[in-house]
Amino acid sequence: MKTAQQLIADAKAAVAEVTAREVQDRIARGDAIVLIDIREQNEWNLGHATPAVYIGRGVLESQIEARVPREAEVVLMCASGNRSALAALTLGEMGYTHVASMAGGFRDWVASGGAVAD
Repeated sequence: MKTAQQLIADAKAAVAEVTAREVQDRIARGDAIVLIDIREQNEWNLGHATPAVYIGRGVLESQIEARVPREAEVVLMCASGNRSALAALTLGEMGYTHVASMAGGFRDWVASGGAVAD
């Protein structure tokens, strides 16, 4: 058996992680990145990264295929980078080959000066 922290550590070891600053720089350069915010609806409603699209963690697997092609470059964002690491692992299992988790999540997006909408 594993604890939640062990599952998260395993996921972070298995998936690519990018920083908020790296994502902001790539978006500014015009790179085609699909930034997906997987936080809960109430978290999204309080504020979210301007270029992000919302697909809640609870429905990610059932909605992603209709909204994002498998070959797209996907960055997942949650509040701190834990849920997004677990979700990135799952998307990899679904055949998404260019998926990463944003280390530090929305918290680091805001701290690094990323654009926020409410």
